[in-house]
Amino acid sequence: MYNKLQYISQGNTMEEQLYNIHKALDNGCDWIQLRFKNQNKFEAFTLAEAVKKLCKEYLATFIINDNVHFAKLLDADGVHLGLSDRSIHEARLILGTTKIIGGTANTWEDVLQRTAENCDYIGLGPFQFTATKQNLSPILGLEGYDSIIEQMKIKNIQIPIYAIGGITLEHVEGLMQTGIHGIAVSGLITQNENLSQLITQLNKQLYVTI
Repeated sequence: MYNKLQYISQGNTMEEQLYNIHKALDNGCDWIQLRFKNQNKFEAFTLAEAVKKLCKEYLATFIINDNVHFAKLLDADGVHLGLSDRSIHEARLILGTTKIIGGTANTWEDVLQRTAENCDYIGLGPFQFTATKQNLSPILGLEGYDSIIEQMKIKNIQIPIYAIGGITLEHVEGLMQTGIHGIAVSGLITQNENLSQLITQLNKQLYVTI
């Protein structure tokens, strides 16, 4: 089964991205989603190539945000697609059946869509306000996750759900009690000065038996 902690990379430059990703890997994070928006293709590919090597060295899962062709060229572990990105079906045709394809969802209707598209996991959010993303969808809060997970149980939908959006350590226990699989975070890891301790604490919360 997939790791329960995903780091979605941050940084406005290649150097910042590499520093933040290396720091996350060094301190025990073993799932990296490379997110490097609005950059020229050469820089984006060069960065993706470097991150692929890092993830291989650390035996970490390497997911590329949005760019299916980069994922194919670099033999990444998979790709994560937003609701306005290339379709899951198209990505599957390009990447094949063995690669991980995750999809964003904001509502119960989105979850049904992603289920019909046979994605491998769903990044569901936002949990609360986050400055990381522009044009933020309405926040879900714990009640939103509770409601969607209950509806998934009724329909026997078993796709792993990752909560995303403004999550802090204090939120993890409550989120896991809703029945989600794990969390995807960016600023929480990027901005923390004692990352080894944070990731240890996160894993204790994420892997506790409810």
